[in-house]
Amino acid sequence: MALYEHVFLARQDLSQQQVDELVERFKGVITAGGGSVGRVENWGLKSLTYRVKKNRKAYYTLMDITAPADAVKELERQQGLSEDVLRFLTIKVEKHEEGPSAMMQKRDRDERGDRFGDRGDRPSRFGDRDRGPRGGDDRGPRRPREAAEGAAE
Repeated sequence: MALYEHVFLARQDLSQQQVDELVERFKGVITAGGGSVGRVENWGLKSLTYRVKKNRKAYYTLMDITAPADAVKELERQQGLSEDVLRFLTIKVEKHEEGPSAMMQKRDRDERGDRFGDRGDRPSRFGDRDRGPRGGDDRGPRRPREAAEGAAE
């Protein structure tokens, strides 16, 4: 059987319990097709880059699937018919990743607040340079304006 990573986006107006019910329903489709679902990660409600079916946010869910191709096709067919699923993507992989996915690692890093790592106390991004005075009078000499051609002087 082939290994797949499957991510789907559920509508923003669903509750977390309804999203969990969707996951269970889709797990049933895979097991009925002779496959199995390993890791399931709920990435939570995230903002979309652009509107998808009038939604600005969506619940993201990752599923590691071991199943024959027909079971995955049936899963995608069911999700295409479901009004609760906005988008889905299935990718065939050589092996499933161990541990949390990159999205979960990013969430953990953001929650810790350790955004600068071992860089120490650095000054702010824009306040660390001395660019000199920014007054309006010391711009340097100006070129005199020339009269437009044909204009009376």
